[in-house]
Amino acid sequence: MAKARTQFVCQNCGTIHTRWAGKCEGCGEWNTIIEDDPTAGIGGGPSRAPKKGRPVALTTLSGEIEDAPRIQTGISELDRATGGGFVRGSALLIGGDPGIGKSTVLMQAAAALARQKHRVIYVSGEEAVAQVRLRAQRLGAADSDVLLAAETNVEDILATLAEGKRPDLVIIDSIQTLWSDIVDSAPGTVTQVRTGVQAMIRFAKQTGTAVVLVGHVTKEGQIAGPRVVEHMVDAVLYFEGDRGHHYRILRTVKNRFGPTDEIGVFEMSDKGLREVANPSELFLGERNEKSPGAAVFAGMEGTRPILVEVQALVAPTSLGTPRRAIVGWDSARLSMILAVLEAHCGVRLGQHDVYLNIAGGYRISEPAADLAVASALVSSLAGLALPADCVYFGEVSLSGAIRPVAHTAQRLKEAEKLGFSQAVLPAASTELPKNGNGRWSELESLPDLVARIAGSRNALRPVEDAD
Repeated sequence: MAKARTQFVCQNCGTIHTRWAGKCEGCGEWNTIIEDDPTAGIGGGPSRAPKKGRPVALTTLSGEIEDAPRIQTGISELDRATGGGFVRGSALLIGGDPGIGKSTVLMQAAAALARQKHRVIYVSGEEAVAQVRLRAQRLGAADSDVLLAAETNVEDILATLAEGKRPDLVIIDSIQTLWSDIVDSAPGTVTQVRTGVQAMIRFAKQTGTAVVLVGHVTKEGQIAGPRVVEHMVDAVLYFEGDRGHHYRILRTVKNRFGPTDEIGVFEMSDKGLREVANPSELFLGERNEKSPGAAVFAGMEGTRPILVEVQALVAPTSLGTPRRAIVGWDSARLSMILAVLEAHCGVRLGQHDVYLNIAGGYRISEPAADLAVASALVSSLAGLALPADCVYFGEVSLSGAIRPVAHTAQRLKEAEKLGFSQAVLPAASTELPKNGNGRWSELESLPDLVARIAGSRNALRPVEDAD
């Protein structure tokens, strides 16, 4: 008989090791490596002969295409993030920090679907039935016909789901609590999480039930467990938000049946999560129009244009190395903008501390924010307030040129809807609206922006004459 091969798996990142070690080489965590049987859960050991396979039917790429049937919850922000509703037979993974609102939004969605006569089953592995009922009463969902269960065993859950009418939606909260009899690991380990997710995905594909899985996150903000889980499911959503702010963002990072990088915006209240139909008004609500160092960025999140305020503070430093503090933006991108300003515009920031903040705790990952960040930095250094009715967007290259970005028409339309009559954008922009009422300033390079803000070279002392 062949000797059974063992392996050691890190419970934090899923890295496989050939021998035990105190520290994982993949993530650097200590005491997270345990012994794992690679043959567990696949129906036999290494000495078992594989059975003969059966041929499967082959088809061609051409043929009729049917749109995936969806279940719309009626919560427009949730439906937007999922691409139009839950797809039947799909598996969706949602993660987020503890207390961010994952269970809250899923309970509200379950109640909304139950009121539409859909059969919804909510399986909680972290709370008792009485605790789930308390949350349902607070959210006003106690009158819905949502079926509850408090169970963590995968086989018992599947047996329960197989009884009676096929459910339309199943919510598992959370995958870290699932455990299976065919695996000898503790709940929450890599092997148990992978086995439980495989079983639930198999159930979704075979029955046509939409399955929503809730996942814990690590201290870095990533979904805990093996990364292969995110590849197995059809869609991955992250709940984002700052506890110091009352809004929450449901961000799509993967979706096989809809667009990625889509977001849904909610506002947290004592009655649960409330939809925010116009996020731009939320992020611009407390704006100081006469303060230097503030620029309004017209951004895009998926198919939705959003206006946010970029705040910058440039102050002389008393330290040998100036500070660079960034909240809501990429620190490497800020370093690039500072280098371009100094190399091509003569703006000396080497003896200044730079603080950059995206208002409202919002996070921007779009390169189109380069122009708004540069405008806020120059405005703060010069002590000159930017026009209150102007928006900025454009990507800055290392040569100082301002490159065009996509969705120009949508950005300008959203700005006009909120009362902004001016826009500073790249000169090579396309898709400009023909019947717009705003005034657009098209710039080719970053020095043109600095000259526009300063008004004259004498108005901005740190700007040196390039000649």
